[in-house]
Amino acid sequence: VQLQASGGGLVQAGGSLRLSCAASGRTFSSYAMGWFRQAPGKEREFVAAISWSGGSTYYADSVKGRFTISRDNAKNTVYLQMNSLKPEDTAVYYCAADPNGSYYPDKIYEYDYWGQGTQVTVSS
Repeated sequence: VQLQASGGGLVQAGGSLRLSCAASGRTFSSYAMGWFRQAPGKEREFVAAISWSGGSTYYADSVKGRFTISRDNAKNTVYLQMNSLKPEDTAVYYCAADPNGSYYPDKIYEYDYWGQGTQVTVSS
């Protein structure tokens, strides 16, 4: 499967952005999906994940209550709605696909496919 992330940009603190991740392939609806981010000089970290059906979602504590992950299997797309953005949210955001529906959705090694990343910059 190929993943294409989009929707990043420059926003002021307190603002909002919605990231999209479009997937190719007919098996998208059977994959769990996740968003990760990587700031300069830091390791890639988990942001949010969603089960194949959309029935279960998971969030990093740092974004809980501000970010919402969702998916539209008819459009082969997963979204990340980001509200109340903070300068510390600045990073390259990556979407990823987990074909196995793991028990550890926050672990990088569970994801087999990755998009190219989209830059999110939050100014103070």
